[in-house]
Amino acid sequence: MNIRRAINNLIMSYNSIKKHQRNLEIQTLLIGKLFVNYLKIIDNIDSLSDVEFKVFSQFGDDGIIQWLINKLQIPNETFIEFGVEDYQESNTRFLLMNNNWSGLVIDSSNSNIQRIKKSEYFWKHELTAINDFITAENINELIASVKFNADIGILHIDLDGNDYWIWRAINTINPIVVILEYNSLFGIDRKITIPYEKKFVREKAHFSNLYFGSSLSALYDLSRQKGYSFIGCNSAGNNAYFIRDEMLNEYVKPISLEKGFVASKVRECRDKNGKLSYLSGNDRLLKIKGLPVYNIDTKRIEKI
Repeated sequence: MNIRRAINNLIMSYNSIKKHQRNLEIQTLLIGKLFVNYLKIIDNIDSLSDVEFKVFSQFGDDGIIQWLINKLQIPNETFIEFGVEDYQESNTRFLLMNNNWSGLVIDSSNSNIQRIKKSEYFWKHELTAINDFITAENINELIASVKFNADIGILHIDLDGNDYWIWRAINTINPIVVILEYNSLFGIDRKITIPYEKKFVREKAHFSNLYFGSSLSALYDLSRQKGYSFIGCNSAGNNAYFIRDEMLNEYVKPISLEKGFVASKVRECRDKNGKLSYLSGNDRLLKIKGLPVYNIDTKRIEKI
């Protein structure tokens, strides 16, 4: 009897926690809506950081995205985001739940995708969740599986690895907004990226967790080739924003690479035991000095 009572108490506690989490999420969404209404009246900004706020995004990208979709003509309210983990913290979830956009999310972890599919928002909204390891060879097939109009609203690539190579390989869609993760430790003086490795995993590539992705200048160069203009970065210094050239207007304008670059201060370096070492500044770069990178201009392997 005592065991049964204990089990019932545990169930009641669990249900109470779930209800509290649901109520907290509803309140967070309502606060987010208030911020959106404020952003609608902001026309001219000095930088993207002026319109940042966070609901589900890791940093202030929810606000940036909301400002952009209110200032740009976006005929197809669709998005694609890669590397979402369990989607609890992502750049498109607020867009899904607040604006009712349709989307595709992809993650390499099956457990993450199953958690997404069990969520309340999954049945309430038009979201496709795919479990697959993204490569330059399979990305276009994965995108084509959802049958979106090629002119999708937003593409966000956050793979902590082959981001440059995946963006280069994509040829089946023509997004209006492209959000690309960059590695600010690589600076902007060289157009460099990690060499393409089909099964690249950031945590396994180097113990520091700092060896991944590409420099902002490499992504800038590739985006220009694809017909996109750079409009700035978030204040955290990890996401860069690009807009299809013909969609630019009096509010959303291009900016120089030098003016728009933001250096990240995030202290995510790990020691050889996998623990955070909290290194800052140039000490982080020294941890990966000598590792190989591919130079886009010379088309050769160099060292950091």
